[in-house]
Order: sequence, then structure tokens, then C-alpha cells
Amino acid sequence: MNPHRYAHLPEAELEEILLEMVLQTGFLRDVLSRAQELNLPNWRVVSGALYNTVWNQLTGRPEGYGIKDVDILYYDPDTSWEAEDRAIKSATGFPIEPPVELRNQARVHLWFARHFGYEIAPITSVEDGIDRFASTTHCVGLRLVDGHYDLYAPYGLRSIFEMKVQPNPLQNNKATHDAKGARQKAMWPELEIVSWPNKTNSTS
Repeated sequence: MNPHRYAHLPEAELEEILLEMVLQTGFLRDVLSRAQELNLPNWRVVSGALYNTVWNQLTGRPEGYGIKDVDILYYDPDTSWEAEDRAIKSATGFPIEPPVELRNQARVHLWFARHFGYEIAPITSVEDGIDRFASTTHCVGLRLVDGHYDLYAPYGLRSIFEMKVQPNPLQNNKATHDAKGARQKAMWPELEIVSWPNKTNSTS
């Protein structure tokens, strides 16, 4: 089985293949359907649950392999913990495994420095948050709105289908890129992890 068998296809066809793979995955169908019912503002299922699903199907691994949780991001201008807690408590009816985690992107800048050691500007939407993920390969989000699947992939899908984890130097996320890349390489040895760019080689 050639894991790169779709990588040469046009972007529009890659979108169709990704969506088909997602819809063949029972827990993701259920998560998307239930998330639509919650009617959270500007929500998307993001990142690992999507690209890991593609990698599993490309390499013949079982559904759910390597997927620790399903992240649902949403954007509520109310940055209080109480508002986010209400949203989290409303998130019932999802599959038990893998667990679903909700996070309000409007609050990320409030806690980011405690976790990562540097400040970031406030995120302005779920899409803005996706744009900043540490690896461009991971920058993908999907939602279901009125029966229509809406895919957001600002850097395209080709690197997912190439099984190549590309860095995203939009923010100083080298440590996250390296750590996630190492974990993913251990789970999917077929992956190529592209090193973070070395700024010492750039000209002034």
C-alpha cells in the first residue's frame, strides 16, 4: 500500500478524499453531528482527529489509532471562565472514546504564556487560531452547518497526504512542532518531520 497514492492530486480532489475518509469514521461523523446541534459560535473540529484519520486510512491502520482526543474549538467574545465552563458542561451526547475537548479561542491569550512561556496577541476567530498551529500540516478544521461540511485548510492538504509534517514559523512554536513531530513519527513511522527553520542562516 502506497501511503502517498493521493498526494499528486489537485487540492479540490484532496478535499473530497479527506471528507470521504472522515465520513467513513463513525466517531467523527457522530462528533460533527452533535457539535452542530450545540450551535456553538464559529466552531470547528480541528487538527489531530482529522489528519490522523487520513494517515490511518493511508497506512491501513485501524480507526481511531493514535487519536488521543477530538478537539472542538469555538469563538465566544465572552472570555470569562464561567462562560467557557458552561459550554464545556453543555457538551454532552458525544462518543465516549476518544474524548471530546472544547476550548474557547477568545481565551487562549489569557493562559498561553503560563503554558508556553511567551505572550501572544489575542486570537480573533477559530480560523485565526488554526492559522497559528505549530505545523502547517496540522492547520485544518471542519464543521457541519445545515447539512453542509465546511472545510478550512489555510495551507492546503497536500502535506497531510504527503505524510510530511511542515513547520509553521508564524509564532515561536518550535518546541511544540518538535514534540508533536516526535510523537507522531513514533506512531506513524511513514511520516517525514521537517525541521524548524534555522534563522541563523537568514540574511539581514
